[in-house]
Amino acid sequence: MDLAFYTGCLIFAGVNTAVAEFYGYRVWANFAVVGYGLAVVHTIWLSVAARRGAQPSGALGSRWVGIGAIGLFAMILPLGMLVIRRLTGVDWLITPVSWAAQPEVWVIERSAKLLLENGTPYVDVTALGRAVEVNDYTPYGPVMTVFGLPRALFGGGPVADALTDARWMFALAAVACVLVTLRLLKWPKIAVSAAQLAMACPLTALTWAVAGPDLAIAGLLMLSVALATTGRALLSGLVLALVISAKLIVVPAAVVLGVLLLTRRGPRALVGYAAALVVTTVVLHVPVYLVDPKAFVEHVFRFPLGMGVLKSPAASPLPGHLIASLGPVGTAISFALLGIAAVVILVWLVRRPPATGSDALLRIAVGLGALILLTPATRYGYLVYPLVLLGARLVFAASASSETAVPVKGTAPPAQQSATSS
Repeated sequence: MDLAFYTGCLIFAGVNTAVAEFYGYRVWANFAVVGYGLAVVHTIWLSVAARRGAQPSGALGSRWVGIGAIGLFAMILPLGMLVIRRLTGVDWLITPVSWAAQPEVWVIERSAKLLLENGTPYVDVTALGRAVEVNDYTPYGPVMTVFGLPRALFGGGPVADALTDARWMFALAAVACVLVTLRLLKWPKIAVSAAQLAMACPLTALTWAVAGPDLAIAGLLMLSVALATTGRALLSGLVLALVISAKLIVVPAAVVLGVLLLTRRGPRALVGYAAALVVTTVVLHVPVYLVDPKAFVEHVFRFPLGMGVLKSPAASPLPGHLIASLGPVGTAISFALLGIAAVVILVWLVRRPPATGSDALLRIAVGLGALILLTPATRYGYLVYPLVLLGARLVFAASASSETAVPVKGTAPPAQQSATSS
């Protein structure tokens, strides 16, 4: 399996060295080819040694060597080079072949500057005095602006700009969330397969180097699940509110975590979680909304839904987009399929409510995967969410023994509830 996985990753990176539209993608791909190539060579070496009955000893005999090579060559080095390359100041040109960072990086950094200057990260696109461009939009919630604040506050010189690149903030947030999650789970053993799904997969490594916000969001979502799993309902709701207030795509997770808490901890935990989630979300959104309601709705809701002044360019050839491209009927079919998928997942939640963190992560991953695949306007890069969550699920499963909750009075233990809910 290792060889097949790394070979597939190597092919993906190799193809991108030749055909990728974006400069950052090609830089990443050239580094990644080395990382995935080393992983392939090391895996072959381990296989040959095993067949000869001479298992290598020491660090080189570990399957984690391949993961380390990918972390260095497909994540750390390309990010460092692209951050330095970005100092040339050509990212705002209309030519993707010059971008050392994807537009979401610039947009989020700009949103922080706008927030400090105007009290809102959203501009009125109808009052720009020129034709609207896609990068005029900030299709995120107000919390995403936080990642751009270091650049807005401390940027200005080459060193300061390099150190405050929003990608470092995304990376730090993701790593911090992973570490806190592992601590909450009492440091379970991490399988190599989990690292392959969550970290070594090309979508994760590429996102880390050229963009990054989705990894920070996935990390916060994982932390919210860990908090719910360990009985910290209020904190789970608060963290999930931060996630939703950064990117609305993760809204379905709110239902799954609510069911998880009800199953494990009872109605009181659910009420506390829901209260923290709703109150925090309102507090984070209302001030920005009141500054410019029209701009808020245009950026956060209308544009991502394809109803804005300018249509969203998200158009990866996934099933939802392909079906919607047939015309109005195709769009209706796409939304109908999305609705059917939502109903199926809700039935799954009711008939087999999640009793562990790994159960919840599986359902969230499936839900987000269905949303990404069936939505008319989508990008294949969003598939990083289900991949990371499925990798995290393996880690949560490894800590299942520490996830057993103390039964709430009047409720069955989690294992029994799971068995009797089917």
